[in-house]
Amino acid sequence: MLFASATTGRRGGDHLMNILKAVEDFAACGWHPKRQGGRKPNLTSMENRMTEAVTMSVEALQSRVVAIFERAGLNKIQAAALAHVIVAGERDACKSHGIYRIEGVLRTVKAGKVKPDAAPVLAPDDGSAIVRVDARGGFANAAFELGVPALAERATRLGIAAMIVNDCSHFSALWPEVEALTAHGLAALVMCPSYATVAPSGGSKPLLGTNPFAFGWPRKDQPPYVFDFATSVAARGEIELHRRAGKQLPEGWAIDAAGNPTTDPVAALEGAMMPFGGHKGSAIATMIELLAGIMIGDLTSPEVLDYLGTTILAPFHGELIIAMSPEAFARGRPGDRSRAPKCSSNRSSDKVRGFRRSAASPRASNRKPKVSA
Repeated sequence: MLFASATTGRRGGDHLMNILKAVEDFAACGWHPKRQGGRKPNLTSMENRMTEAVTMSVEALQSRVVAIFERAGLNKIQAAALAHVIVAGERDACKSHGIYRIEGVLRTVKAGKVKPDAAPVLAPDDGSAIVRVDARGGFANAAFELGVPALAERATRLGIAAMIVNDCSHFSALWPEVEALTAHGLAALVMCPSYATVAPSGGSKPLLGTNPFAFGWPRKDQPPYVFDFATSVAARGEIELHRRAGKQLPEGWAIDAAGNPTTDPVAALEGAMMPFGGHKGSAIATMIELLAGIMIGDLTSPEVLDYLGTTILAPFHGELIIAMSPEAFARGRPGDRSRAPKCSSNRSSDKVRGFRRSAASPRASNRKPKVSA
């Protein structure tokens, strides 16, 4: 059994118990996604409670997060899939996509912009290399979990296959998804748009999304090589974490509403983030808008913002996942799929997110992981 120890915020108090109590109020005060009336839940109070600390097992954390979501009206399919990625974020010290994200899920449910009881549907096999999953207005995570077996089978059999998830709300990191495919011995690319919060290189107004992009490569008897990053300088969640902590942003992360550089996270949230690498980041973000938006018949980041009317809810769009079999591509050639950049054996590994996160995970040792909001 793995154990989690929170270290952020005030010492003492049962952090997850407080969150659960806040969400019990959320569900029990008379408000529910399927009915109206009753006292509105106090999410500001919940945010304040999310600064306290706790120690608990990862298994217990999974159960608590599922309970939170089910109490708020999500069905078992949606609640379990969301909890998997949130707990994985905490377990592997990916704070910007851990339990901090619970509040955003609840806000999106409260706003009626996601269907908490959605049951995703896998389209029948049409003999092509494309797997299609309709999220039915629910969260992307449940739809992804439904489609993974079909995608893995098709990619293994054909050498390459793609999965399209349409009509979903997405809030989570992408690395759990690429790791789900590397576990099948497949290389994977995952991408999706967001809402327009990033100014293109040379621009002064938001046009692109943070448009995350992830890659995974399987390695024998070792953790996979994985990277997952926003095409903005940082994930939008990092801006929000700086705001909550009262910390200034590094220079170059954002501009304010007037287009001026800012290190104030509040001004950044009202203005725009910047792409990483200048025009190079803009180009990659644009590619993602085309491939994971227009090409799959779903929304682009500006359209997502128009639909939601805000950036405090989980964005609603589609997702593109591409899986490849290294064995199939290299058939008849020497070598094996366990080869990967050997940067894990020197100090440069500190700069490689995939190895750094794997090293931080309790799966890499017997030590207790640190879980915090």
